[in-house]
Amino acid sequence: MSFAENSVAGVAILLWAADASAPERLATPFFHAAAAATMEVPVEIYFTAASVNLLRPGVAAGLRASARVDKTIADNLREAVDLGARLFACSDALHAQGIEARELMPGVQRGGAVQFMARAIDRDWRTLIF
Repeated sequence: MSFAENSVAGVAILLWAADASAPERLATPFFHAAAAATMEVPVEIYFTAASVNLLRPGVAAGLRASARVDKTIADNLREAVDLGARLFACSDALHAQGIEARELMPGVQRGGAVQFMARAIDRDWRTLIF
């Protein structure tokens, strides 16, 4: 029996205060995303504010949550994606950070406040904010 049979429709995760300036905060959202995806729950991760920088190739690869951990933040992110998490970048945040959509890693979709709020008001979805 899968967890999804008795579960919600999905989990939407918003990265707001979790960004490259505080790498110690970055592994946890991706651990939660991977855990939900492992339980066969659809996962969407929304990057907003400065967190959109994590979607630029090479940025997350240079970050670790702790000097005691071998995995990079890119490894944590890739694990969540490999398990099925979908990534969304806020258009306004990209503009504010001076990032063009073509600079993002492959597979990132556009999605911001409207898409996240649609999940937040959907009774069948759960949201986490980091």
